[in-house]
Amino acid sequence: MDQEEEGVLKPNNNNDRVRFSQLAAYGSGGIIPIALFNVAGILVGLMGNISLGLSAFWLGVILIIPRLWDAVSDPIIGHLSDNTRTRWGRRRPYLLIGGILVAAFFVLIWWVPKGDLIRSWFPTDAGFQAFQLVYILVSLLLFFTACTIFEIPHGALGMEMTSDYHERTRLFSAKSFVGNLFAMSTPWLFALANMEVFRGVGGNEADGMRYVSILVAAILIPLSFWWFFSLREPGFKRVVKQEKTPFWKDMKHVAQNRNFILLTLTIFTLAMGFNFVNLLGSYIPIFYVFGGDKVAGAYLLGINGTVWAITGLLAVFPLNIISPKIGKRNTLVVAISLMVLAQFSKIVCYNPNYPYLIIIPTILLSVGMLFFFTLGASMVGDICDEDDLKTGHRTEGSFYSIFWWFIKLGTALASFVAGSLIVLTLFDQTQVTRVDALEGSIREIHAELQAWKEGKPATANMEDLLNKARNRASELRVHLEARAEKNPKSQEHYLTLLENVKIAEDYLTNLDSSLDPEVFERGIRAVDALIVPLKLQSPLTLLRMRIIEIGLPIFLSIFSIFFIMKYALTEERSHEIKELITIRNRARDLEEEG
Repeated sequence: MDQEEEGVLKPNNNNDRVRFSQLAAYGSGGIIPIALFNVAGILVGLMGNISLGLSAFWLGVILIIPRLWDAVSDPIIGHLSDNTRTRWGRRRPYLLIGGILVAAFFVLIWWVPKGDLIRSWFPTDAGFQAFQLVYILVSLLLFFTACTIFEIPHGALGMEMTSDYHERTRLFSAKSFVGNLFAMSTPWLFALANMEVFRGVGGNEADGMRYVSILVAAILIPLSFWWFFSLREPGFKRVVKQEKTPFWKDMKHVAQNRNFILLTLTIFTLAMGFNFVNLLGSYIPIFYVFGGDKVAGAYLLGINGTVWAITGLLAVFPLNIISPKIGKRNTLVVAISLMVLAQFSKIVCYNPNYPYLIIIPTILLSVGMLFFFTLGASMVGDICDEDDLKTGHRTEGSFYSIFWWFIKLGTALASFVAGSLIVLTLFDQTQVTRVDALEGSIREIHAELQAWKEGKPATANMEDLLNKARNRASELRVHLEARAEKNPKSQEHYLTLLENVKIAEDYLTNLDSSLDPEVFERGIRAVDALIVPLKLQSPLTLLRMRIIEIGLPIFLSIFSIFFIMKYALTEERSHEIKELITIRNRARDLEEEG
């Protein structure tokens, strides 16, 4: 193989070294699969449940359907990109189109139709919620299809940019590095969406996310053009002569590679297990550590996410030191061990008295996952080299598409099971949304009081606002009374909540817009102080959540270790394969020239 082709590869002690400009451009593509891929999976489930009041079970079903669609779209896009021949290469056109579509559909997800006009179309709450669920499903299908159009060719391109065993790890480490750099802002999206400037005075985080998503799109679209114009495809000159192959022949060929199957099963079981952390791990800080305080919980999630991302950034460097010394397979075992240790540490680190202990398992998990998923993608490239030596055919797109689909399937199964388990734990999303509605009414009264104190003209009738708050407190009380009857094991919990609701109702009943402003404001502040504790879930629900969130990933990690120990493509064999491919390609070049 030529040491430099289209300006990407250069000689360096016989290693195919990727230039920094290409490393930076390729690495920044990690924003889509690492950050936004998880944002949609986590925040749609979280906000749909606690902000829109939709069933956690049906949200879980919705989150798995796009992954089932990926079973079709991923291999098709992989096959298409393997067989695409354009003046811009076979991968780069997909990066431009996919990146722009990801930006557009990410915004679409959050603009779930609402308002009195939309609500009037549906005679029942169940009908309106079904409509919202269908909207979310369609927008997610479009979004994840766009992610596939971008990510499958992008991953395949990474395998082609170098044939060096460890340089390939460096390249995918750059993708992880930049993806995690962007992920530093991802957990703060929930916190940003809770800011009044985005959600409005009476809105919630689902309203705020509409405008936050536009900021994300404004970053993605220019990046899409940068990827298209700056990246190069060093192997395209050789592949352009390669015969196109039928779809089913490629799929059958990939499914028969033993090392690929073992690696994919390792990734699949781990992704399925640890993605429980992503969904349930958002509930536990809010409803266990902070007792339902979404603002404090969002802040902790933001801090925790930043720690995760920074750790992921720093973990890239030891990965590129450890992996060459002990080999990729052994490094994967180290990664799984760190992740299991992180789960055990949560037994003591989920502590309402010391909330920031949660950072300890976060650091361990971040290091382990960075090692694991970076090496997994790199090892698929090694398998493609082995396959090339046997067949003389490069099909990185097909291999990477199947690999990536299994990761997404693991994520989807985790989301589905987590949604089902949230229902099983008796998590009460209706309680949360009705408290939110009451809280929104109190915010509106506060805003009107502030205008009143500043001598500004009234924007709403205070008595109407009070009646609205009274009605919402009454609706909450009725709901809690029904829950107390249906759940005798948690009756004491609900009776405590009912006492607080009745106190709030008494305050609201006794308030009158003709009262002295200071007396009126004291009454409203007294109601305000009662609101956050009303979101507290039952002790039984919180215990079940913690047991599931800690235990299931540990159980599935056992299978991951079993599969990876049977993986047989060693570092020595990979170096030998590279040399044999180089000799073969040079012989072909000489034959064509002469």
